[in-house]
Amino acid sequence: MNLYGIDFSCRNIPVLDRAFAPLSKFSEAFLKTAKKPLCLAVERNDGLTAVYDTFIHGTPDRFEADCFYAAQTVKLLLWTKGGYKISVCGDEAIARHVQDLYAPGGLRAFDAAFMARVYERPFETAALPYDRKPVEKDLSKPLGRHLDGCRIGFDAGGSDRKVSAVIDGVPVFSEEVFWSPKMSPDCAYHFCEIVSSLRTAAEKMPRVDAIGISSAGIYINNRAMVASLFRSVPEAEFEAHGKDIYIRAVREIGEDIPFEVANDGDVAALAGAMELGETKILAIAMGTSEAGGYTDAQGNITGWLNELAFVPVDLQPGAPADEWSGDVGCGVYYFSQDAVIRLAPRAGITLDETASPAEKLTAMQKLVSAGDEAALRIFETIGCYLGHAVALYARVYDIAHVLLMGRVVSGKGGDLVLDVARRVLADEYPAISQSLVLHLPSEAERRVGQSVAAASLPALKKR
Repeated sequence: MNLYGIDFSCRNIPVLDRAFAPLSKFSEAFLKTAKKPLCLAVERNDGLTAVYDTFIHGTPDRFEADCFYAAQTVKLLLWTKGGYKISVCGDEAIARHVQDLYAPGGLRAFDAAFMARVYERPFETAALPYDRKPVEKDLSKPLGRHLDGCRIGFDAGGSDRKVSAVIDGVPVFSEEVFWSPKMSPDCAYHFCEIVSSLRTAAEKMPRVDAIGISSAGIYINNRAMVASLFRSVPEAEFEAHGKDIYIRAVREIGEDIPFEVANDGDVAALAGAMELGETKILAIAMGTSEAGGYTDAQGNITGWLNELAFVPVDLQPGAPADEWSGDVGCGVYYFSQDAVIRLAPRAGITLDETASPAEKLTAMQKLVSAGDEAALRIFETIGCYLGHAVALYARVYDIAHVLLMGRVVSGKGGDLVLDVARRVLADEYPAISQSLVLHLPSEAERRVGQSVAAASLPALKKR
């Protein structure tokens, strides 16, 4: 493969996607000949700043390659670390290119508007000399691990919701229910479904001492700032009834119950940390979308976005375009139920078009359980994607463990994804493979582990 004059190749190509061009291999080849220092910094709330030192070529014949590499790296940083200000340090031409991409009407205008909404600040780009690059500033905090009392843990996915009743750290009840939050424009639907699950769990315990909620999206002070679950809800309706939906739902169970809402990726990482007893965990939850979460060397969460669904992993022409950002090759179509559905025709499998995405995934997993070779090739393909993507994620995360969770990796399909990803990492990226371990939790943990971990989020009130 050749892109902007950079030759790169890989030995492990997905069986159902022979044109797959992993960004990880392009970056690896690019950096072999790049010698000019470049710093990319992303600033978010409270002056917290992620700083990434790298290299470009800085020569006229490699200008397009330099621009492309810098742009992809900025996008990787934005959607993993988050921020409203990008500083490009060390090359004014590259800085101008990035400024054009994120300007109103630019190719990455969606990203700029999204980040401005999350951080409630105008989006900025800046050009700085390399010797004036920003200083790294980060902050982490502990999350969850409170096990005392009678607790409800709720996990809101895009196609199913899970709830657990947990007494002194032991789950006494768990339930999964299909729902369609992304399709409903009325927040009353979401509210009633959430309350229904909370009440079901509450009935299984003598009392409710605390409620923890894991939900896709970005939450500040338990309020939804941006969430794909409410994608069809008009903005005015979301502002009026969506942002505080979990606050109102908890009050239906009890006025004074302590509760906490956290991003589902962070709760996935918490679940992994609780099960493995380890730190430096990147959790990848493959369900309706691709969610990410990370616990650092202290076992704390970082406040990073970890929105891996928006991170491009594939550079091939004709890669699927994300319906939100319009960008192509993003993780959402490689590590979610949408990936399974997208690959089905390539495997020669016809799915019922009247079925919901979750029902289509269930039908595919039944074929896998029966040993259907075509269905197995779909999960083999996702495993190959994953091996290359983990190498990409390792560029910005200090990872010792990668934990796979979510409905897509349930059953035999998940075992195959894990096996193939391990093989790809060992063959293509041996140094990375030796520094981290990929895990699949138990079958029960894969499906409802996040709701159990969510129950541990809030601390009980002191009596």
